Amino acid sequence: MAISSPGVGSNLDVNSIVSQLMGVESRPLTVLAKKEAGYQAQLSAYGTLKGALSSFQNAVRALSDVAKFQSVKATPADATVLGASASSIAVPGAYSVEVTKLAQSQKLVAVGQASATAAIGIGTLSFDFGTISGGTFDAPTGKYTGAAFASNGAGVKTVTIDASSNSLTGIRDAINNAKIGVSATIVNDGGASPYRLALSSTTIGKTNSIKISVAGDAALSTLLAHDPAATQNLSETATAQNAELKVDGIAVSKTSNSISDVIQGVTLNLLKTNVATPTLVTVARDTASVTSAVNAFVKAYNDINKNLGDLSAYNATTKQAAVLQGDSAVRSIQSQIRNTLTSTLAGIGGSYTTLSQIGIAFQKDGTMAVDSTKLQSAIDTNFNDIASLFAATGKASDSLVNYSSGTANTKPGAYALTVSQLATQGNVAGSAAAGLTITTGTNDSLSMTVDGVSETVTLAAGTYTAAALATEVQSKINGASAFATAGISLAATQTGGVMTLTSNRYGSASNVSVAGNGASNLLGATPVGTAGVDVAGTINGAAATGSGQTLTGASGNDAEGLKVLVSGGVLGSRGTINYSQGYAYKLDKQVDSLLSSTGPISSRTDGINRTIKDIGNRREVLNLRLAGIEKRYRAQFTALDMMIGSMTTTSNFLTQQLANLPKFS
Repeated sequence: MAISSPGVGSNLDVNSIVSQLMGVESRPLTVLAKKEAGYQAQLSAYGTLKGALSSFQNAVRALSDVAKFQSVKATPADATVLGASASSIAVPGAYSVEVTKLAQSQKLVAVGQASATAAIGIGTLSFDFGTISGGTFDAPTGKYTGAAFASNGAGVKTVTIDASSNSLTGIRDAINNAKIGVSATIVNDGGASPYRLALSSTTIGKTNSIKISVAGDAALSTLLAHDPAATQNLSETATAQNAELKVDGIAVSKTSNSISDVIQGVTLNLLKTNVATPTLVTVARDTASVTSAVNAFVKAYNDINKNLGDLSAYNATTKQAAVLQGDSAVRSIQSQIRNTLTSTLAGIGGSYTTLSQIGIAFQKDGTMAVDSTKLQSAIDTNFNDIASLFAATGKASDSLVNYSSGTANTKPGAYALTVSQLATQGNVAGSAAAGLTITTGTNDSLSMTVDGVSETVTLAAGTYTAAALATEVQSKINGASAFATAGISLAATQTGGVMTLTSNRYGSASNVSVAGNGASNLLGATPVGTAGVDVAGTINGAAATGSGQTLTGASGNDAEGLKVLVSGGVLGSRGTINYSQGYAYKLDKQVDSLLSSTGPISSRTDGINRTIKDIGNRREVLNLRLAGIEKRYRAQFTALDMMIGSMTTTSNFLTQQLANLPKFS
């Protein structure tokens, strides 16, 4: 009979014996598990390192913005009169500001209607914007007498009123939905016909008064047709006016209450008038923001330095080594960052080329610290040069050349600039004086192509002066939807009655052409069209690529990707452009490299993951081998058990037989 349980036949604890033997055989698995745990700890540590580097990168990237180090603040003495802000180009000083008028928009109101929902009429509303001049204004009626209206040339905007929008409510909604620069609302005045349509220009200033032409039903025209120089079916309740002020005694008139072109680099936001009691606006360098930015930079370095140290240090007190102690990747990262910070910057056109010059220095323990006295001295002495220590910046020696940007391929340096061709705007010039009478269907249509976009516009019939016709042409073209959508516009000018239409764009993509029944009337029989050209020249001795007014350094050159804007000036040598990459910018790009898929961290973690995978493969092979060993052990002990069991049975039998033998005395 077979033995059903190991050890039954021999009374041996086979399971225990096999278990102990397998414990010895399995020791390599323990070694593999310990190795794997160590590698997993390294992976976790590298994950922590990546997170620390990402935080460091975010910090230095925020500090690679030039504006962080060139901040200027403007402070009004009376903040109830105006608010003020300043950009980096503002000149420190104190400015006296007296506000006599605030800019406001024109407001018009229509005659009352008995119902806001009853049908009025259908047609097309054409809105033009411009200046009302001359004549007299009667406040009680809200009407002008003997006034003139001159369009500002921004473009005529149209609104279609159809059967779905022919009520007062529908007209209001159609105007608002068109987003043409006019706001409409309905006011209930409580009278017998209480519902009154009120219109206002959304753009303030006296050049944005409204003229409304109506094509369609007479009722619609009677309600809304409004020409300050002729029929006025609306009443003016508020006159469009400019902001009027004095800055250091100089009279200023502006179309907006937000004024950014009076004091260079300063924006004034007018809030109320202060006639005869001027207030001071003080413009000063924001040294506190620069100090804060410098300290933030030092903190960012000290944080990453501590993180790197914690991941690779040996704790003498606990006698425990950090997971990445002695790791070559960590040492390399520490070395690269420190080398960057101790290097001297190239290409700077200012006073500072090292951090130590503004009071930032390494301490004995490897941290960085700021000498606040030295930093303040640097701020006071060369405020505008501090930014170049941190951000990627450029500075041109020519006032009509402006640095735009660089790329990762642009090397720091001082690059000579020559200009062989200035950018121009495309235009079409008339060959004869324009006909000043526009007749519907005869000479009122212009098929325009501007900068590659085409649209047909129709001029309003009438007899014009040359200047008024130029304004009408510019207004209609700039108001055309195809051009407005594409951000395209032009300027229409006249000299001695001869018209010239000029694209507002620079470069080879700038062009203007005119066809249609009104072309010859406007420009004569043989108008001359001239396409714009791109700026041309060299940067660092190599031919640069021109696009509009922008020159870009050639590929393969140290100045590759360097962009400068040439806004005018002479041909020939235009001085130099100094381009530098500050420490924050360089560290940002350095961390990009460290964290990239080909960087040292990815290389190291990829190697660790391969090792862990190899350990898994070895464990699988070892487990298969151990299963075979255990099977062999159990087979051997089963055979031994059976053999001992058989021998025990034989022994028992013989003992019994011997016991039954007769005993002889």
